[in-house]
Amino acid sequence: MKGSVGIVETKYVTFANNEKDFIKLDSGKEFGPITVAYETYGNLNSEKSNAILVCHALSGNAHAAGFHKSIGHKPGWWDDAIGPGKAIDTDKYFVICSNVIGGCAGTTGPSSINPETGKPYGATFPVITIGDMVKVQKLLIDYLGIDKLLTVIGGSMGGMQALEWALRYPDKLQSSIVIAATSRLSPQSIAFNAVGRNAIIRDENWNGGDYYGKVPPSVGLSIARMIGHITYLSDESMHKKFGRRLQTRNEFGFDFSKEFQVESYLEYQGNKFVEIFDANSYLYVTKAMDYFDVATSYGKGSLEEAMKLIKSRMLVVSFTSDWLFPPYQSQEIVQALLKQKKDVTYYNIESSYGHDAFLLEIELEEKIISSFIDATYERRERK
Repeated sequence: MKGSVGIVETKYVTFANNEKDFIKLDSGKEFGPITVAYETYGNLNSEKSNAILVCHALSGNAHAAGFHKSIGHKPGWWDDAIGPGKAIDTDKYFVICSNVIGGCAGTTGPSSINPETGKPYGATFPVITIGDMVKVQKLLIDYLGIDKLLTVIGGSMGGMQALEWALRYPDKLQSSIVIAATSRLSPQSIAFNAVGRNAIIRDENWNGGDYYGKVPPSVGLSIARMIGHITYLSDESMHKKFGRRLQTRNEFGFDFSKEFQVESYLEYQGNKFVEIFDANSYLYVTKAMDYFDVATSYGKGSLEEAMKLIKSRMLVVSFTSDWLFPPYQSQEIVQALLKQKKDVTYYNIESSYGHDAFLLEIELEEKIISSFIDATYERRERK
């Protein structure tokens, strides 16, 4: 029977406390200390062979399932997928989710205090990559005493991390599940990110990234989120949800007020995002996504060559109406894996929800994900 993991708690651990232990970022910069916020669900078995790492998308955090403080509070961002009897079954598996480096939900990022100055890092925070996010996750997995993950799974930016894991640490995971993701951002995706970052940087309150304790660049961040949110939807879903319906009037007012329902919706999404996210983190995390290109990083420009490194089973999932990371980008990954004779399974799920489908189409994803994870675990147990 499906259920909730119940009341959960975010935990914290700090790595690289001493300069000799600083991690080397992909930029070449040595950095530390790094505090990581994480949550776990289910129980780790005695062999430590049932661990699953869940990687979050741009606006996500470590709170992937269950409730903080009491039932009735807002559940974790992937609560529909994680729990007893769900797609990622916590009756069987030990599930881990951590906030990425550069984020703003407990893990060290631009809003964290720089121990050298006693002030927030702001724009002095080092530029990071998806690979750096995975390096920090690896520190956490080692800390938990897990030698090899059963599965790494994620959607969108989380899917990029799942793919990065399979390439950077091929001997440290049994399988990888890449959902609604890509092997590299297209020029269109980079362009949307660039416009969002410009909205923040050109907000008069951004102040070169030094706005903590002052008026934050809320207008810029809100606009950035509005732009981003459009890419998460689809033409069909927007027609169904809003059409050309007006918000309060029965006819046009011939002014610049927010007349259409879609305008009001986007403003709501932007304002809500400002309450939970840091503008500098938005700059750093979107830049990390822009840099992501596994063909260049691992294959000297060839995606097929990069896939030689992968040793894990792979599940790739895309959605028909996703125009941010359209199905052809997932299919490029699959074709490169097949050419290298890797163990890969692919599903292109029919959905009208656009990129957000990976969060909304849980019923369609559940059987695919659970069957793949169970089969991977059974294979491991037979060895």
